[in-house]
Amino acid sequence: MRVQQNSVGQSVIEDVEQRVRQLCWRNARTLPFHGWHHVSFVRTKAVGFAGHNGADAAVVEVAALVHDVNYLVLRNSPAAAGKDLRLGMLADAGVDETVARWIDDIIEEAEMASRGRHISLEAQALSDADTLFKALPVTPVVLAHKYLTENGLSLRELADKIVGEQVDVHDDGYYFYNPEAAATYSRWATANLELWQCIKQAVDDPSVAELLDAVHAVDIAAAS
Repeated sequence: MRVQQNSVGQSVIEDVEQRVRQLCWRNARTLPFHGWHHVSFVRTKAVGFAGHNGADAAVVEVAALVHDVNYLVLRNSPAAAGKDLRLGMLADAGVDETVARWIDDIIEEAEMASRGRHISLEAQALSDADTLFKALPVTPVVLAHKYLTENGLSLRELADKIVGEQVDVHDDGYYFYNPEAAATYSRWATANLELWQCIKQAVDDPSVAELLDAVHAVDIAAAS
């Protein structure tokens, strides 16, 4: 689906931003990874990528703002789980129904677990921004444990998810769609995926598994 350019006005974008920001802060304890810090980063980068590839920047901006509301509906869920909440928020903000459904399609199209080589320009811009957040060198150091907490996953499960969803896309050459993004950030992406492949191997080592169990026991004792 594609509609005319400039199909979302600035006042609507500001309305959606306010709604998402309020939701993120209201649910900050349950969104330590996908909170406003994530949404704001993805939004800024997605708009920049849209400017480079000729996508509808306003539509991409709104898509970035609402792309992860599924985590408010269900932990560790696909984008589709947030469809009703997303469309309801967009309707309340005055987004035309046709445009709202286009935005929803963009979000599902851009999802890492299922995206293909040939997706729309808008989905490419959103995907590159969200992918960059995953590839940042600081993400596994500062934010990975927040993802584990938010989604109720073990380190093994997260490593399996990252390697399973991202390595083939990286190796097939469309981890980033924007050539400048690929040139600038591919080194980070490669290092990040190599790290997670090492983690995936490490958690199968009995000594490492024993170490992680001991650390977990210490955390439980400290919290009690």
